[in-house]
Amino acid sequence: MNILIVEDDKALNNGIALSLSSERTLQAYSINQARELLDKTINLIILDINLPDGSGLDFCREIRAASRIPIIFLTANDMELDIVTGLESGADDYITKPFSLAVLRARVNAVSRRNVSAGNDNIFCQNGFDFNFDTMLFSDNGAPAELSKTEQKLLKLLVNNRGSTLTKDTLIDRIWTDGAEFVEENALYVTVSRLREKLPNAPIKTVYGIGYTWEV
Repeated sequence: MNILIVEDDKALNNGIALSLSSERTLQAYSINQARELLDKTINLIILDINLPDGSGLDFCREIRAASRIPIIFLTANDMELDIVTGLESGADDYITKPFSLAVLRARVNAVSRRNVSAGNDNIFCQNGFDFNFDTMLFSDNGAPAELSKTEQKLLKLLVNNRGSTLTKDTLIDRIWTDGAEFVEENALYVTVSRLREKLPNAPIKTVYGIGYTWEV
């Protein structure tokens, strides 16, 4: 999982990154730096509110206008109104300073679990795969992959139905929804082949004579 830490206190930023060393962390010390990193595959954001070039609240709203990336506020603003405002701006959690790094790790894990269990089918982060269908950013064990719209549709169907076999007819009907009367089965085969090339570790299994499955 890729976690973006947006905190202008460099010592604290480094401490958070160290405590989350089991994950891949990206560090920003301002909103402008954070914006530059948002084109990466980001799965969760830890965001301070009082930043040198603006408000984390406004930045949270900006992100929410385009994405459902989980966001945890980390701030010294500990009044009840501050917490309510933070959550209403779109944050998934709100942690006040000072705080325990162990508690932060637990909150990060809890927010990650919630977004998976809540059925957020636009974000998939498992076994080295980071797929974000909101931002259209995809990576396989850290290696970014550029997918076409058709490949994205196929990938989303497979990961959201992982463990189940999707027939060729089902995939064709749900991927090519532009009103085309007939799509050759070869188009599906080509799309699967290209997806396998771009995501070489993806467990896309051919179920001969039937269709395809994301093997679990």
